[in-house]
Amino acid sequence: MQHIIDRFISYITIDTQSDSSSETTPSTEKQWNLAHKLVDELRAIGMTDVTIDNNAYIMATLPSNVDHEVPTIGFISHFDTSPDFSGSNVNPQIIKNYDGKDIVLNKEKDIILSSSYFDDLLQYIGQTLITTDGTTLLGADDKAGITEIVTAMEYLINNPKIKHGPVRVGFTPDEEIGRGAHKFDVEKFGAEWAYTMDGSQIGELEYENFNAAGAKITIKGKSVHPGYAKGKMVNALLIANKILSDLPKHEVPEETSGREGFFHVHHFNGEIENATVELIIRDHDLKHFNKRKELIQDIVKKYNHEYNHCIDLELNDQYFNMKEKVTPVFHIIETAKKAMEDIGIKPIIKPIRGGTDGSQLSYMGLPCPNIFAGGHNFHGKYEYVPVESMQKAVEVIVRICELTAHQ
Repeated sequence: MQHIIDRFISYITIDTQSDSSSETTPSTEKQWNLAHKLVDELRAIGMTDVTIDNNAYIMATLPSNVDHEVPTIGFISHFDTSPDFSGSNVNPQIIKNYDGKDIVLNKEKDIILSSSYFDDLLQYIGQTLITTDGTTLLGADDKAGITEIVTAMEYLINNPKIKHGPVRVGFTPDEEIGRGAHKFDVEKFGAEWAYTMDGSQIGELEYENFNAAGAKITIKGKSVHPGYAKGKMVNALLIANKILSDLPKHEVPEETSGREGFFHVHHFNGEIENATVELIIRDHDLKHFNKRKELIQDIVKKYNHEYNHCIDLELNDQYFNMKEKVTPVFHIIETAKKAMEDIGIKPIIKPIRGGTDGSQLSYMGLPCPNIFAGGHNFHGKYEYVPVESMQKAVEVIVRICELTAHQ
């Protein structure tokens, strides 16, 4: 346990926030600090073919120790953290033998991690938790995943009696801004399938995610003195409001769950002459997803007809449901499921209400479902991870390698 704690803390105390406004890869120079550390560590534990490219994508190999042919499999995590909350000067707290009560993260600022509000905490009574100090995120997303992969590889190297085929590991920048897989060289990676270690609570196993698109609506109005505006003023703000009012009012994130899709407005700003609305469109079902995109287009067309074509729509697909690519090779899910069951974990198989690098990688030719890394409350000051969940994730990785060799 202490080995995992020490490794994890050594990662999270390095600031690796990504930046969506940057055009470089990685998007921030500081991501290189952890990237170079990981390269050194992979070499130190005995991995082979350790490489890092000009965009900070890291790959390494654990060679097979069996004399028969075994598929090459992979494990992937990202080392950037979310730009949504500070990742600088992370000061983790270790709570041993958690008692189920509220945890004071920061007494001075009265920041409390409450078990009555975050009731998932109650699953971990008696365990060791790592939390923030209330001023930063923790970085378990996804430095917990990196910790687990490196630790599992180290364990397999130190225990050669455990038989396994060739294993590839990959660590990527910029996942939190949607670019983690953009420059991932699937051919170079050379695995038949892989798993991202990037889920949340213990037991999660995910191979379905949203189909996703982004829309930006720009409206050009005309500002005229309100006393003389009849028939002349075109109020961009009011047109934007009309467009949003035509969307299904209950199909929003705060009123949907499971496989239900939604429209989510995340930016709305402007004035009479200019207004901009940005939203995302999500649905697990491809037909419903396409209908949502058609609805946006129809609404814009309607108001363009009414207001003399003053509205511009940019509509772009972002990623697709990896279920379409994973289902034909469903044995990779069965292997992960059996690995969990073999070590006493009940698999929680559910759709992701979001995206994952695994989605893009699956469509790039590398089927890549997602496995829990153990953390909770990502992207904010209430983030925490039970160390025992990280230990179990290590065991799952080891067992998947073992099962793949046997099968």
